[in-house]
Amino acid sequence: MLFVLFLESGLNVCMSGSATSCEECLLISPNCAWARTLTSRCDLSQNLLKRGCEARFIENPRSVSSILKNKPLSSKGSGSTQYDVIQIQPQKISLSLRPGDQTSFEVQVRPVEDYPVDLYYLMDLSLSMKDDLDTIRNLGTKLAEEMKKLTSNFRLGFGTFVDKNMSPFSYTAPKYQENPCNGYKPFPNCVPSFGFRNLLSLTDKVDRFNEEVQKQMVSRNRDAPEGGFDAILQAAVCKERIGWRKEAYHLLVFATDDVPHLALDGKLAGLVQPHDGQCHLNEKNEYSASTKMDYPSLALLGEKLAENNIFLIFAVTKRHYVLYKNIRSKVELSVWDHPEDLNLAFTATCQDGQSLSGLRKCADLKIGDTVSFDISVDARSCPPSGTQKSFTIKPVGFKDRLEVSVDYRCDCGCTRYTQTNSSRCSSSGTYACGTCHCESGYRGAHCECEEGDAGSLNLSACREAEGKQVCSGRGECSCNQCWCYESEFGKIYGTFCECDDFSCARHKGILCSGHGDCHCGECKCHAGYIGDNCNCSTETAPCVSEDGRICSGRGSCVCGRCQCTEPGAFGDTCEKCPTCPDACATKRECIECRLFNTGKFADNHTCQRMCKDEIITTETLNTDDPSTVLCLYKTENDCVMKFTYSEHASGQSVLTALREPECASAPDALTVLLAVVGSILLVGIVLLAIWKLVITIHDRREFARFQSARSRARYEMASNPLYKQPISTHPVETVFQMYSKSYNGGVH
Repeated sequence: MLFVLFLESGLNVCMSGSATSCEECLLISPNCAWARTLTSRCDLSQNLLKRGCEARFIENPRSVSSILKNKPLSSKGSGSTQYDVIQIQPQKISLSLRPGDQTSFEVQVRPVEDYPVDLYYLMDLSLSMKDDLDTIRNLGTKLAEEMKKLTSNFRLGFGTFVDKNMSPFSYTAPKYQENPCNGYKPFPNCVPSFGFRNLLSLTDKVDRFNEEVQKQMVSRNRDAPEGGFDAILQAAVCKERIGWRKEAYHLLVFATDDVPHLALDGKLAGLVQPHDGQCHLNEKNEYSASTKMDYPSLALLGEKLAENNIFLIFAVTKRHYVLYKNIRSKVELSVWDHPEDLNLAFTATCQDGQSLSGLRKCADLKIGDTVSFDISVDARSCPPSGTQKSFTIKPVGFKDRLEVSVDYRCDCGCTRYTQTNSSRCSSSGTYACGTCHCESGYRGAHCECEEGDAGSLNLSACREAEGKQVCSGRGECSCNQCWCYESEFGKIYGTFCECDDFSCARHKGILCSGHGDCHCGECKCHAGYIGDNCNCSTETAPCVSEDGRICSGRGSCVCGRCQCTEPGAFGDTCEKCPTCPDACATKRECIECRLFNTGKFADNHTCQRMCKDEIITTETLNTDDPSTVLCLYKTENDCVMKFTYSEHASGQSVLTALREPECASAPDALTVLLAVVGSILLVGIVLLAIWKLVITIHDRREFARFQSARSRARYEMASNPLYKQPISTHPVETVFQMYSKSYNGGVH
């Protein structure tokens, strides 16, 4: 029974290929193997074994890595063994690669404690730097004191630069030859312009540095840019004259207050010769080619700095002395002389133990921390037989390196037993690895047929299935097998000419996006790419946010780009999200470190790296804007800090914070006492007033009732019909008339 193992696509690429030799079979896919004893020889190794082929007759080389030099990592730099300090492990390996078959190896890196440090201070002496020259008079002493806290083996050097002493960069008229400041009232005396001078080679005598600085005078050039790149290049490549030690960290501090001239600027002065990247210091330790060659390019400068393991530190405008501790807080691997046919994929395991795929650096390290990198390698093709290549992996700024040598496993072992004019090939072909390679004019599995011989032609043997075209319509049937036509688009192959290498999916018109190979109509992606047309990168480095998380923890990395899943999150790494629950907490750290130099980001290096948002301080916050989020938190002093978080139209995050936290002042004891007593008195007075009011209202009501009752009693006495007064009253006239009648009647 025939067992066939299918790949994920449902197609066994080994059997569908057109391999006519062992080497061709191995190139189809790293899963393909060649059997020397079967008729159908190119197949998956599992299938070959199930079909009865013994393992010793199967050609299936695998990629392997071998460690050649593996000294252990050192823990301390200085001392009697400082020249043997090891900061990368292993130091030398060899790779034997079969195309498409991936192998991997691990690299460990440890920045050791108390490692020797060389620091060369390169200063701009143009007129605008006069104040800065006064500032660094005692810089050497300060640097040495700080460095002693970190290393017991420190050396310091000093160099200066201005610009090319030629027009239009400098004043070249006769009256300015000796004194370019001639006639300049604010500062009438200065020294002639110059390119670069090495004033003090690296030394452990700090007093010499201070002495040289004390001697210096500023110069004057005509335009704003300076010739700093000339000076940096000379300081980097003149290793013996500057005194760089192989066993030390190399720091180059570049102090200036303006931009430097770049390559092609020299054409303004007629300098058309590009910089050659070589050392040109004369016997006076001055740059002798300043007026002969153009300024160096950024690419050349970067190459020479990396080549000589030099960290360049820009000390510009607001000066911060970036010391050894901060420089050594990052480990990043670089690859030198990378062969074009090799794919390298990195996975970093930093100090937190978390593996980050696609990342080749670790940040925020402490001296002595050990980090590791898993590096996967695979070859895309086979170079000519016997080719050997090599490349180097080194941590940026370290002298240590890992040397990797590469050879290719593209040949089959059975090829060594090739037989020409073999009887197995009807004496008309060469027998190799179980198959015949016929001479011109002969065909067939054993070269038994001559071209044009149709006597034994069987067309059914050239059809993939009944009813289908002979040789898929893309070849001719000869000697019971298909011979595929040639095509201007690519190669047509397969037992029935059913496959080709040009009918695969394309992306932007490019076959398999340029990141894969077309096999029988399907893209087989190179390492680091997936998808039907291989346009989806598995690299995650572009998705890593400033805090080291994939997509800031708010999304997933798809095809090398973040797809934000947290509602309200956006940005290249989903770093922006005003409405996320943790937005205020994240921005709080930046408010604390930027405004008050507190919090876990208080270290300058961390704060500058993590907090790049614009921060506006104000006396009062405007919370009416619906697009802003109000954040507040309690400080260590029980004060409340308030700030708003919004996104500017340009995409930049904007934080608006109060200048100072809102703090409640502690109450005064006497004030509290008086307030309590006053409150009691006030309450007493209020209660008394209420009582008095109630009594008054009650009395008035009773008095009104009494008055009402009295009025009613008076009315009743005046209107009672049964009551008569005991005394009658009459008017005087009536009484007089009554008296007159009585008298006249005889009454006496």
